[in-house]
Amino acid sequence: MIEVGNVSAFYGKHQALADVSLTVARGEVVVILGANGAGKTTLLKVIGGLVPSAPGATIAMAGTNIAGMAPHRIVEAGVALVPEGRGIFGELNVRENLLLGAYPARARANEAANLAMVLGLFPRLNERMKQTVRTMSGGEQQMVAIGRALMSAPDILLLDEPSLGLSPIMCKELFQILARIRGSGLGILLVEQNAKQSLKIADRGYLIESGRIVGSGTGAALQQDPAVQRAYLGAGA
Repeated sequence: MIEVGNVSAFYGKHQALADVSLTVARGEVVVILGANGAGKTTLLKVIGGLVPSAPGATIAMAGTNIAGMAPHRIVEAGVALVPEGRGIFGELNVRENLLLGAYPARARANEAANLAMVLGLFPRLNERMKQTVRTMSGGEQQMVAIGRALMSAPDILLLDEPSLGLSPIMCKELFQILARIRGSGLGILLVEQNAKQSLKIADRGYLIESGRIVGSGTGAALQQDPAVQRAYLGAGA
C-alpha cells in the first residue's frame, strides 16, 4: 500500500497542491478526477520524485517514507510512473525499451518472468520485439510504456492519461488490460480524462480542484453522483 499524507507542492510562488492525502492498496484501482490544471499530474510527479513536495509531507511505502527520495530510489521502493506522453525511447526497439525497465535491482532476478508476464498482457508486443518504437501506433507505444513500467516489478503503478490520443477500440482494450493488471495484485493510481471508462474499473476515486482533494468515494458511487456526472460524465444539468 502507498499512503500519501499532507502533500503540498509549489512551482515558484504558485501552489499546485495543498495538503493532499490519499491511499492506494495492492490490488486496487484508484482514479483521480479533476479539470485541467487541477494538480493531477503534479501529484503523480511528486509521488514519483520528479517534483519536490513541501516540508511535512509523507509518502509511505510499506511504512517507509519515500517523500524527497531520488526517483531511482522510489522505483526501487516499488513505485513505477508511466508519464503523460509515455516517455518511451523512440529510437530503440520494443525489446530494448522493455529490458530498460528491468534495470532496478528489485527486478533483475525475475526479468525473464516479468517479460513473459508483460508479453502475456500485450501479445502484440511479442510480434514487434525488434520494431523501432517510434514507428509504432500510439496505442502500441502506450503498451510499451506500461510494459516497461511493469518490468520494474512495482507494487504501485502510476498512470498519467494513458488513453490520451487512442482510438475508442484501443482505449477499451487498454482499460481491460488495466483491470487484468489490478487482478495480479498491483495497486494502480490512475489520472485519466476518460472518466466513464476509468470509473468502471475503479475501486475508489478522488476529486481534485485547485490542488485540493474535495471529494472521494467508491467508483460506483462516483458514477452515480450528479455533480460528477455533470462535470466529468457528460450528463446534462
